Order: sequence, then structure tokens, then C-alpha cells
Amino acid sequence: MRYNYRVKSKWFEYKDEVRELRRKGVSMTVIERQYGIPRSTLSGWFKDIHLNETDRTKLMKNSQDGWLLARKNAVTAHRAMKQKRLDDANKHASAALDKLPLTAEILDLAFAMLYLGEGAKNNTTSIANSNPMVLRFVLSVLYTNYSVQPHQIRCDLHLRADQHGDTLKQYWANELKLPLSCFKYIAYDKRSKGKPTFDHYKGVCVISCHQIAIQRKLISLYNQFCTKVSNEILGA
Repeated sequence: MRYNYRVKSKWFEYKDEVRELRRKGVSMTVIERQYGIPRSTLSGWFKDIHLNETDRTKLMKNSQDGWLLARKNAVTAHRAMKQKRLDDANKHASAALDKLPLTAEILDLAFAMLYLGEGAKNNTTSIANSNPMVLRFVLSVLYTNYSVQPHQIRCDLHLRADQHGDTLKQYWANELKLPLSCFKYIAYDKRSKGKPTFDHYKGVCVISCHQIAIQRKLISLYNQFCTKVSNEILGA
């Protein structure tokens, strides 16, 4: 004799309740999360329940709203993680800077490495940048290590076609704490005509001083330093 036994699911007591929720148009995802019932079990319980057009439309909208909310939450979480990484980077940078004495030699080395990437290699000591912070650093080293005076500095501006020269002269003079008399030539990029400029962009300022000995020292310093480090780590 054969006996057939059907073992009831441990969630069986909720079957009628969740079937009623499904008839009312509640999504399977919501029911699954609320009751902890596996989707495979719910699918079997709901296979004979046919939703009307209104309920299907409602479920579709809820699904879309859920995706939008999930995307919004993901963006928020990503921004929080990015901010944490930035905070960690700032913390490590501050710790490194605290151990670094701001001697004339350190300032010269930092200036030389900056000059390697941004400085002119012709017959003048000159460096250009769109970031006032960078040029403030350059001026600080020129004043401190080389006794350059503000009146010995020449500034030229490279602007986009829609930018106002006199306004930006004043901007850079304020940022660099230099008199307007230091600002000479303004070049406009004709290629940018008809293309609007972002408000935060203030053009490129080129600062120069006519002490070629400074440039020679910086070039020699970055060449020797890069060679020394690479030889010690990678081998000659």
C-alpha cells in the first residue's frame, strides 16, 4: 500500500492572508520582504490569481518607483563613500605635512618639481597656471628664497574670447596680492569665440621674473633629484 503525504510549508498559516494581499495588488517583493516567505513558495500560491489591468499598472509603477528610490539611495551611498575616501586622503596628507619642515631646501625642491611640469624652459623664469593657489606658492618661494620683489614680477593673462580683461586683471591682482602695474599683456583665444565660459574659470595667468639663474637652478635641481631617486630605486 502506498501513502502520499503532503508536508505543509512552515509559512502555510499565512497563505490565505498573503493571497488576499496579492488580490489587492500588493507586489510579490513587498510580501516576500514583509513575511519572509520565499518567492518560489509565493509563486505557487499566486499562480491562479490574475490581476486586473489597474493592479498590473499599479505594480509596474511601484516597481519603477522602487528602482528610482534604489538609484537615489545608491547615489547617496556612493557620495558618502567618496567623501570618506577624500577625508582619509586629507588626513594622511596632513599627517605627512606635519612631519615635513618647511625649510628653504624643501621649498626649492617643491618649486623645482612644479617647474618641471609647468615652467617655461626658454630664456626666462616663467610659470603659468589657472589656479591662484599654485601661483601664490610660486610667489612665496620667489620672495622667500630668492629675494624677488613684487615690482620685479610680470604677469600676462591668457583668456577666452568672452572674458573681460580688466575684470580679470583685478581678480588676479587681488588673488596674488600684486599691483595692477605688474599686469601687462592679455591674449584672447579666438578659437573659443561663441563658446560660453564657465563662471569658475578665470583664465591662465603667467608670472615671470627676469632672473634666469633661478630657472637654471630649478632645472638642475629637478634633473638631479629625479635621477637620484630613480637610480636608488630602479638602479642606474
